[in-house]
Amino acid sequence: MQKVLIADDHPLFRDAITNVLETRFQDVQTLTTEDLNAALELVAESPDLDLILLDLNMPGMDGLNGIVKLRNNHPDIPVVIVSAEENKSTVLQAMTYGAVGFITKSSTSQEIADALQQIMNGQVYLPPDVIRSTNSEPQRKESKDSQVDPKLIASLSRRQLLVFERMAKGESNKKIAYELNIAETTVKSHVSAILHRLKVHNRIQAVLCASNIDFKDYIRN
Repeated sequence: MQKVLIADDHPLFRDAITNVLETRFQDVQTLTTEDLNAALELVAESPDLDLILLDLNMPGMDGLNGIVKLRNNHPDIPVVIVSAEENKSTVLQAMTYGAVGFITKSSTSQEIADALQQIMNGQVYLPPDVIRSTNSEPQRKESKDSQVDPKLIASLSRRQLLVFERMAKGESNKKIAYELNIAETTVKSHVSAILHRLKVHNRIQAVLCASNIDFKDYIRN
């Protein structure tokens, strides 16, 4: 049985997420709380938790600092942000703070269920629409950590570029395999090769690197 904590100060949304979990997944036990302090206490009492769904704007969160508190106290329990916030920089910053997924509250029940399935399969989830979006405000200068030498991108094979492009859209390995008509194990091999070529340690870093890449400049028919 999987045990999931839903930490959100909106009762209707807690009920909605609970319904999604209980409808989509078998043998799921849900726990709920409405502020960060109560969540920290509950997590301390339930070290066997499999997943924490965390609202960014509930009492006690202090912005993204709530993620840091949870990750510092309980680094082995995956944290997923579920928020009405859809700003790209907030999404990416939440991921760099240790979240393994970011689900927007504007998502449909089916989209939330699919995102949770992807996360429970051990993958990260990034909202495709948010990742693809560009803010109308002047862009901040990208940090060196998110820049990739164009030569490294050009060194990827065409198939690796196709996989990387779909990774950047937040697609799971299963979805990529379906869209490209290849085996999921093949996708995993390509992902590993991409991480190695780009000299990054995980999928999240690779997606961050892809935010400024125009794949049309590299993919040739």
